[in-house]
Amino acid sequence: TCEAYRVPVTILLAKADLAAQDPEAVAAFKATYESAGYSVLEFSAFDGTGIEAVRELLKGHTTLLAGNSGVGKSTLAGTVEPGLDIRTGDISESHRKGRHTTTFSTMYPLSSGGYLIDTPGIKGFGLIDIADAELWHYFPEMMRLAPQCRFYNCTHVHEPGCAVREAVERGEISWQRYESYLKMLDDDDKYRK
Repeated sequence: TCEAYRVPVTILLAKADLAAQDPEAVAAFKATYESAGYSVLEFSAFDGTGIEAVRELLKGHTTLLAGNSGVGKSTLAGTVEPGLDIRTGDISESHRKGRHTTTFSTMYPLSSGGYLIDTPGIKGFGLIDIADAELWHYFPEMMRLAPQCRFYNCTHVHEPGCAVREAVERGEISWQRYESYLKMLDDDDKYRK
């Protein structure tokens, strides 16, 4: 959706102190999204890792924090801008998922300039006004290769001579990203969890 509306994206990988327990998974995650063309920044509000880099990233911009409940959006906001009165919560012990502590979006001014919008956790994200035929335009890694496809109107699903599918098979495009694309195409309601 950010690609469709030309909104710049940085993926923040929260809880770097916990993620350090599985460096291979972190490296694989970063490789997937960095190869697609996105910046991935690790941070930890617990030990301060990456917080200065996040502050620098936010300086002078209006930034929206989006993600699932419990990933650390409100904690990040309170760490980046100490003194904000932001309610945070723990992960549910019984479900191992985040609890909704932020119930509505709030925009906070940043002392370094700009604003930070803290949002409630999301469980899924809908695709609005994106036709199946144009969905691949919003996957940067597919956009780079699509001109090499045999057919100008390739859907990157079943056509022979598809440069995108060939890149997936060679491991040049992440299978997870391609699978996500296929799931979005397959979902009649254009809703992805």
